[in-house]
Amino acid sequence: MIFNYLRVSTVTQNTERQLLDIPCDRTYTDKLSGKDTIRPEFTLMMNNLRKGDLVNVHSLDRVGRNTKDILSIVQEIKDKDCLIKFHKENLTFDGTKSDIYSELMLTILSGFAEFERNIILERQREGISIAKQNGKYKGGKPKLSQEQILTVKKLKEDAVPIAKIARDMSCTRQTIYNALKRSTHS
Repeated sequence: MIFNYLRVSTVTQNTERQLLDIPCDRTYTDKLSGKDTIRPEFTLMMNNLRKGDLVNVHSLDRVGRNTKDILSIVQEIKDKDCLIKFHKENLTFDGTKSDIYSELMLTILSGFAEFERNIILERQREGISIAKQNGKYKGGKPKLSQEQILTVKKLKEDAVPIAKIARDMSCTRQTIYNALKRSTHS
């Protein structure tokens, strides 16, 4: 089977420029950051891969934003005897042959993807710092209301696992941990 994987960082962005006119049997689309590999459609695609399948990706930074993740993902796909093709970079990897020059390019380009993400984060930190100095930055909005935080505390006291609380409240475990931490400091 041929799978196309598309990713943008936010729900307001669109994937229209990715993999134009590249035929496939199934498309997987995530609208989440590439900072880690915990993405529902990506995980589903990786679980559905079978020997001989091909994964098309617009560019290397669509599968990840750090060198370790990108190299690991490519290796995992190769280990499943599947192929992955990065169209923008014109690089294809499969588990049946080794191409040391392509491997070198993958490592270099994934380093650039990581560098680009770090530059974005640095600029964001600088902007926030300037906005704070000018009294214009108020911080992010809390993800949970006070009522929800009280519910979280009660569930935690009742020994409900954090993962279940997060699922039930449609948020991440980290959001639950942050809410509990903030509530003990208030």
